[in-house]
Amino acid sequence: MYDSPHQFEPLAPSTIPPGMIEKAADIVKNATRLTGMAHAVSRKTIRERVRSMNSYYSNRIEGQGTHPLNIERALHKQFSDKPEVARLQRVALAHIEAEIQLEQLVADGSSPMAAAFLVKAHHALYSRLAEEDRTTEDGRIVVPGEVRGDDVKVGRHIPPTATSLPRFMGRMDEVYNHRRSWDLHLIMVACMHHRAAWVHPFLDGNGRSARLQSHCALWQLSDGLWSPSRGLARATADYYARLHNADAPRRGDLDGRGNLTTAGLIEWIEFFLGICEDQVKFMGRMLELDGMKRRIEALITFRAAHDKEVRPESILPLYHLFAAGPLLRKEFTQMTGLGERTARSLMSKLLKEGLLVSDSASGPVRWGLPLDSLQFLFPELYPEAATKLD
Repeated sequence: MYDSPHQFEPLAPSTIPPGMIEKAADIVKNATRLTGMAHAVSRKTIRERVRSMNSYYSNRIEGQGTHPLNIERALHKQFSDKPEVARLQRVALAHIEAEIQLEQLVADGSSPMAAAFLVKAHHALYSRLAEEDRTTEDGRIVVPGEVRGDDVKVGRHIPPTATSLPRFMGRMDEVYNHRRSWDLHLIMVACMHHRAAWVHPFLDGNGRSARLQSHCALWQLSDGLWSPSRGLARATADYYARLHNADAPRRGDLDGRGNLTTAGLIEWIEFFLGICEDQVKFMGRMLELDGMKRRIEALITFRAAHDKEVRPESILPLYHLFAAGPLLRKEFTQMTGLGERTARSLMSKLLKEGLLVSDSASGPVRWGLPLDSLQFLFPELYPEAATKLD
């Protein structure tokens, strides 16, 4: 029975291997570079797409994923007439809205490393769901932000007793809720993610809440351009296995001095850092300007071959929008080199397809990233978006 915080020590390795710090530092350096690889308005567009992707992947880890097109429709308040599909749409939408709310809390100064933030994450997600959408399979209603009042068993793991949860969460604050350099912060986010899952403070929704917290803890580094959820979902079996291995008791006298395994925790941290490294490197490749220009050209060339209203003269201005930001409509049409009427028709077509976006009928245009363009513009970011909807 776990009822005292000393039973889940160490909350972080007493000695961090030099190679781990170097790896974390490289991730931080490469992540920081991403913010200079596209215009701020284009990064905002990507951030919105990544947010939908986070919802898809985090829910898929829990076996409650729905097709990306269903998520897109939910964002426009278009819900399926099939009850189960509509429920999954509502869950996906709640995740997106919760992520926005939580990011704003971080921007306003809340510490995402606090145990209270984990509770806020749970509340932000589940408060957006009706009772029928937050009822467990055994008929129990999940109360938003409520720390569980009952003892539970999760597979082979028996989390701390309900009455001891405040002490465990208080100990997490003592260790994690401090300002650190970004390399050490990244390592602590990994530790916190595991220990939050181990404590299992809620009746349900612990995984989603922990991933939301981790996302927000990295948000000022990632700028919302990448998140661990994509990598964790693409390696779900390893994700659960590494979490489970770090749950284990100390493996012997050479395995640290805490009650739980230090070696298992280090293995988990290395796995988590590897996930972050992959996501940062992937997004770096996607934002590289020459590569984006080639992919815009491939997209437009493909569409022009199947639709005479799409013209290759749009390639240069679309690339300009990605790299340099919004244009006045007159500037966009001039950049195509086409006659005014033809250029306006082309612009209207691109607005209709979502490759251009504008906030008004005559306002400036900016680069768009519609769901059906991802297989060209951001291949492998969200490959499920290109699959057929059943």
